[in-house]
Amino acid sequence: MNATRPKILAKGYELDQGETSFGPLRPSADVEHDPAALRQRFAEDGYLFIPGFFPRAVVAEARAHLSTALAEKGLVDLGHPVAEAVQKVGGDLSFLADPRLAVEFMNHLSRPNAPLQELLYSGKLIAFFEAYFGEEVRHFDFTWVRTMGKGFGTDPHCDRVYMGRGSSRLCSVWVPYGDLTHEIGGLMILEGSHRQGERLKNYLSRDVDVYCENRAEAARIKSGEIPWKWGGVLSNNPKSLREHLGGRWLTAEYRMGDLLMFGMTTVHASLDNQTHFFRFSTDTRYQPASEPIDERWIGADPIGHGPQAKRGMIC
Repeated sequence: MNATRPKILAKGYELDQGETSFGPLRPSADVEHDPAALRQRFAEDGYLFIPGFFPRAVVAEARAHLSTALAEKGLVDLGHPVAEAVQKVGGDLSFLADPRLAVEFMNHLSRPNAPLQELLYSGKLIAFFEAYFGEEVRHFDFTWVRTMGKGFGTDPHCDRVYMGRGSSRLCSVWVPYGDLTHEIGGLMILEGSHRQGERLKNYLSRDVDVYCENRAEAARIKSGEIPWKWGGVLSNNPKSLREHLGGRWLTAEYRMGDLLMFGMTTVHASLDNQTHFFRFSTDTRYQPASEPIDERWIGADPIGHGPQAKRGMIC
């Protein structure tokens, strides 16, 4: 008798695991050292998934820094080894819903973490992008560190609406800091969504930090009292979005050392974490150094989505 497959959830919706609705990411380790083939694969898929790209030992060292930092903040259950990153019952992560507090927390986790900085901003990954772009690389100075406890994952979205003021060739890199089952969750890509530019043109033309000067909330946005009127989400329902746009949700049961790279117009989201373990990951961004860069994410203290990033317009 076949064992029942566990539920795979995203934003509380059970995803259809049928072969026309859900599937695995295509690995690109076979062309890892062939830049032309990588560019062709990226054009075809809208992403590159390279299992085992990083040494597991270095990723594990960066993970240890993350779990220790959460333990020091009282978020880890010390009845278990800190390295397991078991979420403490009652540990309050609600502050991460505020973009300003989330930025502060991500800085707290990333900047003192030397193994993480080395992994993401030197050595193999930078050499990879130099070969991929065929020129010198520049990366954003801000590091997005995700510490996902039990609960809903990230809503479907494209990155362009958050960081689209610079190079059109900007790429995101997602790295997991742990071995992830579908129940713990991980990033998923909507198959073929990078070719949906015409259908998504109204969405992709927007910027979360542009606001209407002639609306009631304008002064509160400009002052920073509220972060934004629109948060950049494409849909709150990954199941109906897939039915509307077509394609499959693609993901993997990731391992420490894996790398997933995708473009600014690729629709992605994350699975819900159904366990009591924290899920650690980072998002980082890379582009050709010769091209314009989004001013929100560079410098010693990036302005991010703060008041300085806002652009008013008459709507």
